[in-house]
Amino acid sequence: MKKGRLTAAGYSNAKGALDIVREIGEITATLWWRFFDWLAQVEWRKLVIIWLLVMIFGMTPFGHPEQTGAFIVLSLGLKVLAGGKRRAELEARDATTHADEEGLERRLVEARMAALQAQVEPHFLFNTLALIGQLIETDPPQAARIHQNLIDYLRATLPQMRARGAGTLGRQIEMSRAYLAIMQARMRARLAVSIDVPDEMQSATFPVMMLQILIENAIKHGLEPKIAGGRIDIRASVDNQVLQVDVLDDGIGFNVHAGDGLGLANVRERLRILYGNRAQLVIEAPLTGGTRASIRLPYAPDIFAGGAP
Repeated sequence: MKKGRLTAAGYSNAKGALDIVREIGEITATLWWRFFDWLAQVEWRKLVIIWLLVMIFGMTPFGHPEQTGAFIVLSLGLKVLAGGKRRAELEARDATTHADEEGLERRLVEARMAALQAQVEPHFLFNTLALIGQLIETDPPQAARIHQNLIDYLRATLPQMRARGAGTLGRQIEMSRAYLAIMQARMRARLAVSIDVPDEMQSATFPVMMLQILIENAIKHGLEPKIAGGRIDIRASVDNQVLQVDVLDDGIGFNVHAGDGLGLANVRERLRILYGNRAQLVIEAPLTGGTRASIRLPYAPDIFAGGAP
């Protein structure tokens, strides 16, 4: 009986500890999103004042310069992310409120895609900054390369968050290169990349963020679950005035009978809105394994781009 009472007491203590851990997790998540929402709304002028105060305190004998620099870099990145996300949400709300019936469907899809464009996931940015901080001590040249890749990625991404309609294939490739370089630094030998897009196709009209969504899906659902990792091949070709852009991976494969998920569903819907039945997203399982995701749409070179991305 005594042993039974001890077992029951131990179970009660374990359950209580789990409840405490769960509550701590919920509080942490709540505080994180409140901080994120605050960054989205605070004025740049006030944020700069806060940074100056933090820097002044960091230079005192009681300060911590490393943590001060990390806080400023992290809050800067999150401010850019939060501001873009808030703008996208406001645009989505405005589209829902003010769109007339005739243009409602198109504007709602554009608003959802704008939200996706702004959705540089917080954990991606945080993990990248954390990796840079770790490599500063162990491999400074690699840390500098990843830092530059992150700058290139944000430089390519942020203008497209404010863009409307279609961009060019070259711009999407530029953004994808920077994103994949960061993922290669994180996954190391588990990720190989090949990009084969002829120069003459760089100026082709191509909707923003669609290529990025296909690449993220290939890594998340195909390569990350695979212990050995794998490779991603990005290819573009034109046949009978139809541009086809393929993202192939040799990962664990994609269930073509399963639901698309939010990202792919939005790609399909936006293609329908922009091109009707003249464009499509095709997901296939090659006989060699892995997944092939293909976007096919009318080939329309931008004559004002002069072949530049």
